[in-house]
Amino acid sequence: MVQKQNRVEAVERALTILEAFTDQERSLSLVTLAERTGLYKSTILRLIGSLERFGYIVREGDGTYALGPSLWRLGNLFRHTGDMGELIRPQLAHLVEQTQETASFFIRLGSQRMCLYRLNSPKPARHHLDEGALLPIDRGATGRVLLAFNGEEGAFYDDIRAKGYAFSKGERDPDVAAIALPVLDRHGVMRGSISVSALITRLTDEKVESTVALLQASCDALRETMP
Repeated sequence: MVQKQNRVEAVERALTILEAFTDQERSLSLVTLAERTGLYKSTILRLIGSLERFGYIVREGDGTYALGPSLWRLGNLFRHTGDMGELIRPQLAHLVEQTQETASFFIRLGSQRMCLYRLNSPKPARHHLDEGALLPIDRGATGRVLLAFNGEEGAFYDDIRAKGYAFSKGERDPDVAAIALPVLDRHGVMRGSISVSALITRLTDEKVESTVALLQASCDALRETMP
């Protein structure tokens, strides 16, 4: 069963404000923040007061809001303490070399999944996504794996656990298929999900077995090297 965890609504609302920012829009007006978060403007202003105090939000000269330097500090700490890139990137490179398709590593962030590491296919027509992108967790092979191996209930997820992988076709993007496996460390703790994705016309049913074997080899290698 999925574990029930304590929740603090004010914290979740503050995090919703931070997640409203994107690479394309790094400063947002109060009106836009209200539209994206579904929160009242008065609520946003109260939360922003605390976020500003701790450096997570800054107010620009034109009255809009932008992410603050404290997030950079935390990101830098993550790079030095939680970065698995040195272990995962070589495996992604190997998968791309073997399949000529895109390889990715996702982690769960609440009700979303984040593309933590990514190496895109060398082919001109490909499934392209940037590192750091947030996607729904209930659509796509990596999201299904992250849910299944985190105890999500239901026959659909029982089947994924039994097979050890998920194969999605057109769930999030009608043109994309993906195969994903859980990455477990030597203690059996899931650290994320690794996948190969491609145009749906290229990642066919006939390629599932060989692709799963390649992904499993990468998972086995990571299990032995992850701290």
